[in-house]
Amino acid sequence: MTDNNAEDFNESKAIINGDTPTLRLFSLLEVIAEKNTPFSLQNVADETGIPKPTAHRMLQQLESAGILQRIGNGRLYSVENRLMRLAENLLINNTTQGARHAVLSNLVKEVGESCNITALSGGEVLYLDRVETAKPLRFYLHSGSRVPAHCSATGKLFLSQMTSSQRKRLLAVVPLEQFTRSTITQFEALETEIEQVRKNGYAFDREEFLPGLICIGVLVPSHQGKSNMGLALQAPVIRLDEDKALSFLPALRAAAQAIAEINHDASEQPTT
Repeated sequence: MTDNNAEDFNESKAIINGDTPTLRLFSLLEVIAEKNTPFSLQNVADETGIPKPTAHRMLQQLESAGILQRIGNGRLYSVENRLMRLAENLLINNTTQGARHAVLSNLVKEVGESCNITALSGGEVLYLDRVETAKPLRFYLHSGSRVPAHCSATGKLFLSQMTSSQRKRLLAVVPLEQFTRSTITQFEALETEIEQVRKNGYAFDREEFLPGLICIGVLVPSHQGKSNMGLALQAPVIRLDEDKALSFLPALRAAAQAIAEINHDASEQPTT
C-alpha cells in the first residue's frame, strides 16, 4: 500500500548501481531528485528493488548527513536544505553559465530591459543569472535573489507544470503572502491564473511582487519534458505595458531556445 502523498514516486523501475556504497547512495539520490513529492521507505524499495533493510540503512545515512529529512510523523522523507543548496549552486556556477550569460546579455541589448534566468527552488523562484539594462531607472536584483513563486512570472510557469494537488502541497507550506495590492493571495484565484498561463505559454507579473514592476516570462524548453529553467524580462510600468511586453515574446522565446540548446549540448557531452 502506498501513501497518497507519494503517488508520483512509483512510476517505473529504477536501477541503483555503483561499485562502492557511496556511488550507490548517489544513484539513489538521482532517483529521489526526479520526484516532486515526499516518499516512504516502501516507495524506495518498490521502485528500486533494493531490499527494505538496505533501503532503510541508505535513507538513514542520507538523513544523518542532512541530505534528507523526515516529515509526516516520520513516515515520509523529503529533501533537506543541504541538498537543495547543492543543486542551486550547481545551477548557478556550472560550466554552461558563461554561454547562457552571453545569450542573456544579447537579449538585454535587443529588448533594452533587464532580463534574468530562473529556476524553481521549493516554493520560491531562484535567480540563476541576471543582466541589468543600462537605463537609469531600473529595479536592481541579483543572482541568488529569491521571489515567491505565486507572484513571479516564471514562478507561475513552473507551477503550471504541476497538478493542482501538487501545487496545493507546495504552496500549503508557505501562505500566499501579499506584497502589493495586485498580489494573488487566494488559491482559487491563482488556479484560474495558472490555467491561463498554461494556455498562453507565457506569464505576467503585474506589479504583484514590487509596485511599479512588470515582468513577462517564458520557460526554457527541456528535452526531459518539464522544465526547471525560466527566462524573464522586467521593467518599470512607466516604460513597459502588457502590449509592449508581448511584442518582446519572439525575442524571449528565441533566447529561451538558444539556452535550451546550450543545456542540451552540455548534457550530451561524453564523460571521461
